[in-house]
Amino acid sequence: MFPKNVEPVLFGLILSGLMSFVVAGISTLRAVGLIPGFPSVWISAWLTAWLFAFPIVLFVAPITRRVVHRLVAHD
Repeated sequence: MFPKNVEPVLFGLILSGLMSFVVAGISTLRAVGLIPGFPSVWISAWLTAWLFAFPIVLFVAPITRRVVHRLVAHD
Protein backbone atom coordinates (compact mmCIF):
# COMPACT_ATOMS: atom_id res chain seq x y z
CA MET A 1 0.00 0.00 0.00
CA PHE A 2 1.05 3.56 -0.67
CA PRO A 3 0.91 6.42 1.86
CA LYS A 4 -2.00 8.85 1.51
CA ASN A 5 0.23 11.76 0.48
CA VAL A 6 1.13 10.12 -2.85
CA GLU A 7 -2.52 9.66 -3.83
CA PRO A 8 -2.66 12.60 -6.31
CA VAL A 9 0.52 11.49 -8.08
CA LEU A 10 -0.58 7.85 -8.21
CA PHE A 11 -3.99 8.92 -9.52
CA GLY A 12 -2.30 10.99 -12.24
CA LEU A 13 0.03 8.12 -13.14
CA ILE A 14 -2.81 5.62 -13.55
CA LEU A 15 -5.20 8.03 -15.28
CA SER A 16 -2.59 9.28 -17.74
CA GLY A 17 -1.44 5.73 -18.42
CA LEU A 18 -4.91 4.42 -19.18
CA MET A 19 -6.03 7.40 -21.24
CA SER A 20 -2.83 7.59 -23.29
CA PHE A 21 -3.02 3.81 -23.88
CA VAL A 22 -6.51 4.07 -25.38
CA VAL A 23 -5.83 7.25 -27.37
CA ALA A 24 -2.52 5.93 -28.71
CA GLY A 25 -4.24 2.72 -29.79
CA ILE A 26 -6.98 4.55 -31.65
CA SER A 27 -4.56 7.02 -33.24
CA THR A 28 -2.12 4.31 -34.25
CA LEU A 29 -4.88 2.18 -35.76
CA ARG A 30 -6.13 5.15 -37.79
CA ALA A 31 -2.63 6.11 -38.90
CA VAL A 32 -1.24 2.72 -39.96
CA GLY A 33 -4.20 0.35 -39.98
CA LEU A 34 -4.15 -3.18 -38.63
CA ILE A 35 -0.68 -4.03 -39.91
CA PRO A 36 1.54 -6.93 -38.87
CA GLY A 37 3.36 -5.81 -35.74
CA PHE A 38 0.56 -3.42 -34.78
CA PRO A 39 0.85 -4.12 -31.03
CA SER A 40 4.54 -3.16 -31.10
CA VAL A 41 3.83 0.11 -32.93
CA TRP A 42 0.95 0.82 -30.51
CA ILE A 43 3.08 0.24 -27.40
CA SER A 44 5.83 2.46 -28.77
CA ALA A 45 3.32 5.25 -29.46
CA TRP A 46 1.74 4.74 -26.03
CA LEU A 47 5.00 5.03 -24.12
CA THR A 48 5.83 8.26 -25.94
CA ALA A 49 2.34 9.62 -25.26
CA TRP A 50 2.50 8.62 -21.59
CA LEU A 51 5.84 10.36 -21.21
CA PHE A 52 4.06 13.62 -22.05
CA ALA A 53 0.63 12.84 -20.56
CA PHE A 54 1.77 12.14 -17.00
CA PRO A 55 3.39 15.51 -16.23
CA ILE A 56 0.61 17.32 -18.09
CA VAL A 57 -2.03 15.59 -15.94
CA LEU A 58 -0.13 16.52 -12.78
CA PHE A 59 0.00 20.17 -13.89
CA VAL A 60 -3.56 20.45 -15.22
CA ALA A 61 -5.45 18.45 -12.55
CA PRO A 62 -5.45 21.17 -9.85
CA ILE A 63 -6.59 23.78 -12.37
CA THR A 64 -9.34 21.47 -13.60
CA ARG A 65 -10.51 20.82 -10.02
CA ARG A 66 -10.83 24.57 -9.40
CA VAL A 67 -12.77 25.11 -12.64
CA VAL A 68 -15.12 22.21 -11.87
CA HIS A 69 -15.61 23.48 -8.31
CA ARG A 70 -16.75 26.84 -9.73
CA LEU A 71 -19.11 25.20 -12.23
CA VAL A 72 -20.86 22.92 -9.73
CA ALA A 73 -23.66 24.21 -7.51
CA HIS A 74 -22.84 24.04 -3.81
CA ASP A 75 -25.74 23.66 -1.38
